[in-house]
Amino acid sequence: MSLLKDITILYEDKNMVVINKPSGLIVHPDGKREEESVVDWVLKHYPKAEKVGEPLLLSNGGVMYRPGIVHRLDKETSGALLVAKNQDTYLYLKQLFQDRDIAKQYHVFVYGTVKLDRGNIDRPIGKSKSDFRRWSAQRGARGEMRESITDFTVLTRGKDATFLEARPRTGRTHQIRVHFKAINHPVVADQLYAPNHAPLFGFKRLALHAYAVEFKTLEGETMKIVAPYPKDFQKAVKEIEKPQ
Repeated sequence: MSLLKDITILYEDKNMVVINKPSGLIVHPDGKREEESVVDWVLKHYPKAEKVGEPLLLSNGGVMYRPGIVHRLDKETSGALLVAKNQDTYLYLKQLFQDRDIAKQYHVFVYGTVKLDRGNIDRPIGKSKSDFRRWSAQRGARGEMRESITDFTVLTRGKDATFLEARPRTGRTHQIRVHFKAINHPVVADQLYAPNHAPLFGFKRLALHAYAVEFKTLEGETMKIVAPYPKDFQKAVKEIEKPQ
């Protein structure tokens, strides 16, 4: 069953659109597998955006366009995703990300009880020694160690898990997943970074949702776009907020 019909528009103007991406949908293809993606949705609804952005050079010498895609979310992560409709907006949004002028808020369930009400994880991230698919913020990581900082605030504590808001200041691959793994509170149902933990709250996917983005438009207006929770998140929030 196609997930493209589950994409909803959170905000739109002549320059950009912000969508609520469903879990299970990749943002753009990798050139290796045939799999539907946000790109398919963009091309269907905004065909003029086909050449917007920067093309990806494939290992076989081919070129893949990623129309309007400025940033990405992991396949299992749901939530707010910005798409540029034209090249000027693409370059503007890309610069905002590079200058860290886009505030991103993620809501996430992690295993165990996080004791601090608020804090930050300031740990550089490199490649994992043991698994080429993973990144690591722990001793023994290899390759270039890149600065990575995540602020967090606890929203609710449950018996076996903590529900929090994470605000990454940097934009490393898997940053929230890697940082919470590094402090021994991996993300609930994360099969890559917590394969030996049983899923909680009935999650069948990574318990991570891109809740909000805040930025200035090209016209200088400050926007905060909130992505409503999908059903699995709504259910989990109700469950963790029940009196113990």
